[in-house]
Amino acid sequence: MMFLMPTSKPAAPLTFDLPVSLIAKIENIRSDHDLGSASEVVRMALAKFDLDGFTSDVEEHTQISVRIDAATRKGLKRAAKAKDVSVGAIVRAALEAVPAKKKR
Repeated sequence: MMFLMPTSKPAAPLTFDLPVSLIAKIENIRSDHDLGSASEVVRMALAKFDLDGFTSDVEEHTQISVRIDAATRKGLKRAAKAKDVSVGAIVRAALEAVPAKKKR
């Protein structure tokens, strides 16, 4: 007895974050290529993408723990909520903003 295998499984949702600039680019691509949806744009992009040649430019992260006073912690949480970012994003930005000490 021979079983017929479907050529592909039904589409399933995939949820991920994108910068707003890429949302606009998706819309431009959709319009330029006469595609009906963002899903079609993503499927086209993935079909043409060289996955074997892909390397990530995202730096590896390591989790650390530090001690800060309660007032600073509260202020960080309030600022993170107001800016719609994580506390970690603020700490990373603060660390990156510290200038290197000039050598004598």
